[in-house]
Amino acid sequence: MNKPQSPQRWLMALMLGFCLWQGSGPMLHPAPAHAALASALTYDRFLRYVEEGRVTDVRLTDNNQVAEVTATDPQTQNPTRYRVNLLPNTVPQLVDRLTAQGIEVGVVPTRDGGAFWAILGNLLIPVLLLGGLFFFLRRASGGASGPGQAMNFGKSRARFQMEAKTGIKFDDVAGIEEAKEELQEVVTFLKKPERFTAVGAKIPKGVLLVGPPGTGKTLLAKAIAGEAGVPFFSLSGSEFVEMFVGVGASRVRDLFKKAKENAPCIVFIDEIDAVGRQRGAGIGGGNDEREQTLNQLLTEMDGFEGNTGIIIIAATNRPDVLDAALLRPGRFDRQVTVDRPSFKGRYEILRVHARGKKLAEEVNLEAIARRTPGFAGADLANLLNEAAILAARRQRMAITNQDIDDAIDRITIGLTKPPLLDGKSKRLIAYHECGHALLMTLLPHADPLNKVTIIPRSSGAGGFAQQLPNEEQIDSGLYSRAWLLDRVVVGFGGRAAEDIVFGYSEITTGASNDLQQNTSLVRQMVTRFGMSELGPLMLDPPNNEVFLGGGWMNRTEYSEDVAAKIDRQVRQLLESCYQKAKQILMENRALLDRLADTLVERETLDGDEFRAIVAEYVPIPEKSGLPNPKLA
Repeated sequence: MNKPQSPQRWLMALMLGFCLWQGSGPMLHPAPAHAALASALTYDRFLRYVEEGRVTDVRLTDNNQVAEVTATDPQTQNPTRYRVNLLPNTVPQLVDRLTAQGIEVGVVPTRDGGAFWAILGNLLIPVLLLGGLFFFLRRASGGASGPGQAMNFGKSRARFQMEAKTGIKFDDVAGIEEAKEELQEVVTFLKKPERFTAVGAKIPKGVLLVGPPGTGKTLLAKAIAGEAGVPFFSLSGSEFVEMFVGVGASRVRDLFKKAKENAPCIVFIDEIDAVGRQRGAGIGGGNDEREQTLNQLLTEMDGFEGNTGIIIIAATNRPDVLDAALLRPGRFDRQVTVDRPSFKGRYEILRVHARGKKLAEEVNLEAIARRTPGFAGADLANLLNEAAILAARRQRMAITNQDIDDAIDRITIGLTKPPLLDGKSKRLIAYHECGHALLMTLLPHADPLNKVTIIPRSSGAGGFAQQLPNEEQIDSGLYSRAWLLDRVVVGFGGRAAEDIVFGYSEITTGASNDLQQNTSLVRQMVTRFGMSELGPLMLDPPNNEVFLGGGWMNRTEYSEDVAAKIDRQVRQLLESCYQKAKQILMENRALLDRLADTLVERETLDGDEFRAIVAEYVPIPEKSGLPNPKLA
């Protein structure tokens, strides 16, 4: 698709065309009626034709500049019409000469519309130029407040619906029951306010939806709009702010004016952090336009006049940057956290998004929910959609477990690439991934293995060993020191396997990401979690980076001597975990070779198949994170 031309380029083209038009103006006058003659004839040859008696008829124009001549062509001997440009002040002598030779002479008029077309031609480009200027100025002014609305610069751009028909109800929202219950109460406030006012309760003025991206904040707003049955305004926080100071504040005033005229109503502001950031933050002050807009928003929500019957619902995934005055009771009375769903929530979300999709009988939504900890609602919807696309591409009539497995891998790791050919690289990757997978299986506190593969991915991974996270740990957010250390040991499994099998000189860069994650995790154990010999100290507080409202220089809370001790502790923990990984793999070298050979041959092993091979050599410790066989 061609890139559209900018207004400046169009104006330059119009001005250039105008200059060319004016420069060639005399040539643009329309020709007289004789312009359609067969050919031109020079004046000398015309006189020669007269002397030879070839000319039979001559018609002069009334301005005595051009003559229409009928003469016999010397080659074809046929009568031919010619156009002859006459010399000034020679027409009377020419007429006498033609008359003396008996040649008929007449006069023909020129076209009367020549002057009109000349004037029109000269006015065409200026009119186009002025029209283009008006059009682009109109569009430029419309970019701030809507196309063609230059006089409505400060008007609100909120989309208004007297009764929002989003097609979404609370029944279509699953997995976030606590948040849904809070918002169902808001709908009841609007439909039956007397139930609450009878006991002295006041309708909340604002509800702030807070949560990670994709958890369903906007979906909840659509459900409120579909359930409430009251006028509904919706807009984004970025639609308030413009480059001109005062425009955003004017739009806020206009929005609340319209809302008061339609009260009771709901106003939904998506991504409110675009306008509600903390004031006075950053180096050199803040954005005047944004701060003026925020001041007006604060006044309209809870100022001297106040508002009645208007409920503000806002959504953000960055509540830490919002101004404190915006979050206080009286403005946003409630802050509803819309978090990532638990296992039960994911199962309910999958049931909602599975409507209208053909699933094979073997597909178990509970098993999918257990395999997708940390997935938000949008991730689960995308998962089923990707699985449906894969099933259609494979010409299947229903979505199978294989389609869902491939869709999970596609979302979390990337698209599959052609498998590697047999060779040293393939065996090295097999040993690397088997090192990770074997440690996942043998370490008592590590999360169990779900699948190991050496099929490359578009993300750059030559293969991967995937774990099944512990649902209880994710929900509680509590991780033990033993679990963290085992995770570091598992991270060193790939590098340790390369070192043992191929030698230190043959280790590769494939472990770079593992080393980065291990180093970061161990440093947090030392400086934030108090899990080292330095004791229970918080030496590196979270969120100490440059941020809105904070200092503009990073500073440490400890001396250089303590920093050296931290480095020693980090190095000591990393080295001990690496040696532990090497020791376990060396003790099970025969098992490691067997697993690598099997993986090279089959390219992918699921957790049960991998554990079955390991059980032939050593006992496997029991783990709480293993999936229920009835659900798998």
